[in-house]
Amino acid sequence: MLRLENIQKLFFGKYANRNVNLSVEAGEVHALLGENGAGKTTLMNILYGLYQPDGGRIVIDGEEVRFESPKDAIEKQIGMVHQHFMLVPSLTVSQNITLGLKEKGYPLTDRKAINRRLTELSERYGLPIDVDAPVSSLSVGEQQRVEIMKLLYRDARILILDEPTAVLTSQEADKLFSVLKRLVADGCSVILITHKIPEVMKIADRVTVMRDAETIAAFSISELNETRLAECMIGRKLSERPRIEAAAENAEPGLTLENVTVIRGGVTRLNDVSFTLKRGSILGVAGVEGNGQKELAEAIVGLRPVQGGAIRFGSELLNGRSVQERRALGVAYISDDRHHDGLLMDAGMTDNMLLKYCRAGRYCRWGLLDFNGIRRLTDEKKDAYRIKTDRLSTPVRYLSGGNQQKIILSRELADDPRLIIAAQPTRGLDIGASEFVRDQLLSQRRNGAAVLLISADLDEILSLSDSIAVLYNGRIMAILDNNHNLDMTKIGLWMAGKDAAEEETVL
Repeated sequence: MLRLENIQKLFFGKYANRNVNLSVEAGEVHALLGENGAGKTTLMNILYGLYQPDGGRIVIDGEEVRFESPKDAIEKQIGMVHQHFMLVPSLTVSQNITLGLKEKGYPLTDRKAINRRLTELSERYGLPIDVDAPVSSLSVGEQQRVEIMKLLYRDARILILDEPTAVLTSQEADKLFSVLKRLVADGCSVILITHKIPEVMKIADRVTVMRDAETIAAFSISELNETRLAECMIGRKLSERPRIEAAAENAEPGLTLENVTVIRGGVTRLNDVSFTLKRGSILGVAGVEGNGQKELAEAIVGLRPVQGGAIRFGSELLNGRSVQERRALGVAYISDDRHHDGLLMDAGMTDNMLLKYCRAGRYCRWGLLDFNGIRRLTDEKKDAYRIKTDRLSTPVRYLSGGNQQKIILSRELADDPRLIIAAQPTRGLDIGASEFVRDQLLSQRRNGAAVLLISADLDEILSLSDSIAVLYNGRIMAILDNNHNLDMTKIGLWMAGKDAAEEETVL
């Protein structure tokens, strides 16, 4: 159905794709697997007409084609759902799906007829959605359904999904996979850009592996296991991480929350939250996203005021202190939203590193900045964190999501912070990069830092944390010592909101 032959693409003199080959059969889920920065998204942007290749050719149904824009790709029944959705929040679902199309009767289109067709598509493929709802009112999972509906409405036969589960809960991911199976059964082909090996093994029929801008191999899933696929993707064997040693019993308190309450938009987001996080330990916050995790992180670092309770760092009361004052005390913040409040997307790595030092610190004296020192630090962190960028001045928006996250980590973990608030630190990172980030957090823990780890990945919480707090609807349901014999059924019940009082109290 589709062949990409010897595709080449250069940015700023560096190959993003070098002689890449990919073939996709009709009626299959084909996974495009690789580390962050391997060239997966660039390749699919070429197929979708967003970029033009510097070499190679695209063949569809035996015919060589060239796409100057996404409009050309759509005419060949190719559609793409980007990792960051392309929706207009103020418009309805129906208006978003038909945006840019001239329907019958344009400009006086029959919206009721359009909505009937959308409802039929929704029911056919198991994509329940309210066509009259404004997109701003939808959950992330529902917005993704709208993006898929846009493609189906345009009769797409080849659907490209870029990291489709990166922002989904496990339940939403399962629903998405059910939809993909229906699409494939109906004769469509799905190209799944991912770095998540368990997903590949679960949903894909075949997989093409990319590494360092090149095609490494293509396999049928029946030929593989997870270990072999991981080693093929990162080019080495994964190291075994030994179980972390227990934190010292007599360690000093690093972070203490006392009956903290946060109200946003008239809704209580954190409800009487209390816990103590000791120096040299990791407290993992487990829970389904949207239950107060973001408000918890932002209250601690000073981005959100608290309406009740106290936040202490050692002997220092943090209430009323600015973000800058908390940073000066040694507080570091890895945000779950790198684009919104983690990076300046149109600036280079050097300017993004400067964000930490532009007002105070070792690179700012009497209001004067040491640019040479900042550049040396940035170059050092680029090598230490294996950040793939050709120039320190290249805008970070042109880097992969994983490399963007590494820039944030390299900045926030510089100068050995005393308290680290790490919200979804491995989201969007491949298996090798995730391993690197987790090792960095464990290294900071060994250096005596207190680490609050907020993650939707329960396996990550279990493997890194000394203790675990389960958060539901802004309340701490339980705090458990991670003694390797945890009752996973109880944790699941607490995450679903079952009253902790009905279970054995574990505090």
